[in-house]
Amino acid sequence: MPIKQGAYPAEYRQQIVELANAGRSHSDLAKEFGCHATSIGTWVRQSKIDAAGDASPDAPLTTAERQELAALRRELRQVKQERDILAKATAWFAHKSEADTPSSR
Repeated sequence: MPIKQGAYPAEYRQQIVELANAGRSHSDLAKEFGCHATSIGTWVRQSKIDAAGDASPDAPLTTAERQELAALRRELRQVKQERDILAKATAWFAHKSEADTPSSR
């Protein structure tokens, strides 16, 4: 039974990529190591992208860039939540202070 997505250690993936680059077929490696041939293809393709280090805007993202993008998206989501909480708190305190202030006639 295959392991869940993201559960393969980097060393494991790298070993399989090296074997695939040495000429072994993805299907043979998948049977031997218990993972999907499509996963191996993805790892090989990503390995080539990482090795090329192409900095052009149209180039696919390297693994490091993907990790950075994921971290930035998590951080942005957290900052938006904090902003929304502060906006609600500000509105609540503004409403409360209006209710506590005696009205002038």
